[in-house]
Amino acid sequence: MKATFQSYKLRFKQPGGTSRGILTEKETYLLRWAMEDENETEFFAECGLFRGLSADDRNDYEEKLKWVCANFNTGHNAIYEELREFPSIQFGVEQLFKAKAEYIDKKSHDDFNPILFPSEFTKGEKGIPINGLIWMGSEDFMRQQIKTKLEQGFRCIKLKIGVDWEMEHRILKNLRNEFSSDILELRVDANGGFTFEESQTILKQLAELETHSIEQPIKAGNWEQMAELCENTPLPIALDEELIGVFYPDEKRNLLEQIKPQYVILKPSLVGGWRGSEEWIEAAEKTGAGWWITSALESNIGLNAIAQWAFTLNNPMPQGLGTGGLFENNFYSKLKLIGDQLYFI
Repeated sequence: MKATFQSYKLRFKQPGGTSRGILTEKETYLLRWAMEDENETEFFAECGLFRGLSADDRNDYEEKLKWVCANFNTGHNAIYEELREFPSIQFGVEQLFKAKAEYIDKKSHDDFNPILFPSEFTKGEKGIPINGLIWMGSEDFMRQQIKTKLEQGFRCIKLKIGVDWEMEHRILKNLRNEFSSDILELRVDANGGFTFEESQTILKQLAELETHSIEQPIKAGNWEQMAELCENTPLPIALDEELIGVFYPDEKRNLLEQIKPQYVILKPSLVGGWRGSEEWIEAAEKTGAGWWITSALESNIGLNAIAQWAFTLNNPMPQGLGTGGLFENNFYSKLKLIGDQLYFI
């Protein structure tokens, strides 16, 4: 068996606006593992590095990938623990070992859409409810996105906010005037775009609109302020960026015990793959916090791995999964959006 890696840049069909700026491309890394058999079977996995956000956005990232490729045959657990501070590589390693195990067990294989977690989802019998993501932009652009999502049948939409709150608040008010909370669930994601002082007012305004939750109202790292917000908030607060760079189970428990959020948002590429996410789930459930799974602009390779695993968790809430439709040079995928549910067909 031989492992190699390569960088790959995903190009957005149209720029994606967030409070951190405008995204036009997304760099990622692919791991390839080739078997020396008569079929020259290949396995691909994705290390979903997110420049400027991932804890492993480091100068030695490619050096660590070289180490992984050189040591791949030493076994999954040993490699995984060595990669604690490289969560996106941890996830890629998990994908490759899982793909190989399922291939040996079932003798079925698809380079870019392997069956990793056989289930009713991978049989095409059941889907995963997801939220519709609304990117930042002009008011007309955001309204058009919302119109499209509603026409597609989405019952839960998530708006990126934190750049122009007056406009964003106006859009949310108009939405709630047209659709009650029984019909449409509204989530918002601030990406740390507000100050502590601003957040106290904005949380009240969002609660008045029966908003489901807000992700990361203030910048990560301000534990005392975040804990105060979570203790006094009139609507649920979900931690997102706050989880990045917290690598070990005891650190995860400590963070949640101190902040006591209502939810945590789990992005496998940013928190150590399936195992790292499950450590967060265990810690969250001990502190009474809810959770859901979200992708982080992976290609269809990583998205396939996240979706199959997410289905096995049996969380009935809409998940924050992408559909693979953002990029013009994405890989072939069996994931299909039908209404507001993601299917594997």
